[in-house]
Amino acid sequence: MSHTVARVHVRGAELAYEVLGHGEPLVLVHGGMTGGHSWRAVREALARSFRVLVYDRRGHSASTHGHSLASCARREHEDDLAALIKTLGLGPAHVAGVCYGGSTVLGLAARHPALFRSVIAHESPLLGIVDDGPALALVRAAQAGIDTAAARIRAGSNEEGARGFLEDVVLGPGVWGRLSGPVRDRILANTPVWAAEQADPHWAGIDLDALSAFPGPALLTYGADTVRWLPPITIKLAEVMKHADLRRLTGMGHSPHVQDPDAYVNLLTTFIADARDTTGALA
Repeated sequence: MSHTVARVHVRGAELAYEVLGHGEPLVLVHGGMTGGHSWRAVREALARSFRVLVYDRRGHSASTHGHSLASCARREHEDDLAALIKTLGLGPAHVAGVCYGGSTVLGLAARHPALFRSVIAHESPLLGIVDDGPALALVRAAQAGIDTAAARIRAGSNEEGARGFLEDVVLGPGVWGRLSGPVRDRILANTPVWAAEQADPHWAGIDLDALSAFPGPALLTYGADTVRWLPPITIKLAEVMKHADLRRLTGMGHSPHVQDPDAYVNLLTTFIADARDTTGALA
């Protein structure tokens, strides 16, 4: 399948994107320190069933930031996502996100549910919604690790910060050395915007009351082999969302679309088909 990268001006930034396939629209939103390339193992398979939009979020990879990194709030990414869906005529769409991308998807779903046919989010790091119980200590430790990594990046130690975040917070020891050179280079290029995102005082929170009113189907997932602080967040989100399907993914960690692309494609296509059977046209 041929790929043509296009560009669109959205809210002061120029976003790089690709649209592949035909069918119901499916938008894929990447996580932190990465870009639309992170979906490369699944996008063509998904494009056999859907019209797939893959893009680089503001300030990441081939997309420009548009203004100072100091104002890089998650709401900016949510508004960009809304503008993309509208500008490209994809709404309402199925929208899937991983990590920070999942937080972006859920944040927009809480504010503008009419843009969605369904929501699919894997391990959204919304640490702010955990305020008591045994998970609180885990979340606080994760936040400390994130703060340390961001401080190192702001001080100019991009590799030290990126390695610390990936190995100590989300993926586990040794992962940095297993990444290819091009992947490490892309991560390092995206570390400044990642650090800026952590300066947003609202990056880890969400309006749970608004999210609970989301009327469409939702699939919330976490990996059986992921770090301990992420599952409690996903479980709490599933308790809040009235129509959420909570799944624990056996053999998976924080990046299921990379770890087992075939299983991830099957997960999304089956969920959307089942949701369509339950809710009709999902229009």
